[in-house]
Order: sequence, then structure tokens, then C-alpha cells
Amino acid sequence: MQFTLHTTPLPGAIIIEPACFRDERGFFLESWNRRDFAAHGITIDFVQDNHSRSVKHVLRGFHYQDMTAPMVKLVRCTLGSVLDVIVDLRVGSPTFGRWHAVELTAENMLQLLVPVGFGHAFLTLSDVAEIQYKCSAYYTPSAEGVITWNDPDIGVDWPVTEPILSQRDRRGMRLAEYLERPAFRFEEGNVGR
Repeated sequence: MQFTLHTTPLPGAIIIEPACFRDERGFFLESWNRRDFAAHGITIDFVQDNHSRSVKHVLRGFHYQDMTAPMVKLVRCTLGSVLDVIVDLRVGSPTFGRWHAVELTAENMLQLLVPVGFGHAFLTLSDVAEIQYKCSAYYTPSAEGVITWNDPDIGVDWPVTEPILSQRDRRGMRLAEYLERPAFRFEEGNVGR
């Protein structure tokens, strides 16, 4: 598999640009190849693939699973476009509470590797978007946490002020509350990729 890795300002989070082979029939790319990713130091045992479809201005997140079921995600957009945003939730990390955004589209075919210790959210920019992502852990409701999308302590510059949210996402906790609840947090040093 041919691909290019791009670092982000948040250590551990990587943007992956796969080589895409196009001709008059369409295109072909490898979205995951265990051997080739391992050659670049990315050794993840993915156990579950998820696929979601959202209409314009749906915002999902910031979701994470705590250390009882930590999860790495490899996210890509296969229809439309989304603003994909991550926030560092590793208490003690020099980038704790900072966020990074990347536009993932069906056209640019970029993927975002979201490491353990990060919250993940996305906003649908197109009329409809489909996201597919690989997960290194099974969905575990008891381990799931949600940080509110519009927490001023994080300060994401979302391009909408009133997104479409689930009830769960409306009830997300603030970063300050996350800090007060040790059972929900990631501590720098005990979080790996």
C-alpha cells in the first residue's frame, strides 16, 4: 500500500493520504493494509468497522471510550464531506484540551488516525455524508464518554452555531467536569497508540 503520513499538532494523531489509482473506470485504493501500516510503526488490531450516514449540519461528538475499553479509530469519509475534529483528553499532556480539524471528503480520500486519549467529533458539511471507521475496541456503552461539542474551554471554531445533535450529545460534559471525574479520564503516560 502506498500512502503518505502527515503529522498534526497533536502528537499521535496522524492524517493518512492513501495513493489512489484512477482511470476511466473509476478508482482503486487500499484503505488499510496491516503490513504496510506496521512498516510505519502503526500496529493496531482493529476489531470492528462502523459506517454512519448523516445529513447536513449533523454534529456527532466529542465521543471517546475510557481506559476500561480504550479505542483507536481510523476515520474516512466515503460520501460527501465532513469537518472531522479531535481534542486531546490526556490529562498531563502538553496539548491537553487542544483541538485539530481536518476536512475529510470522498474526493480527497484522507483518513484520520484518532489515538486513544482523544475525543472525536464530526460535522456534516455536504447535504449527506457517510463516514466509515475502523475501531481497535468493541463499542462498550459503560466506557463511553461525551464532551460537549461547544465547550468554550476547548473553543472549536465550528462553521455552524446550531447543529443537529442527538440527545446524548446535547448532554455531553464540559472539559472541567471531565477533569473532576478521574474514572472518565485519560492520564498522560498510561495512554499509548
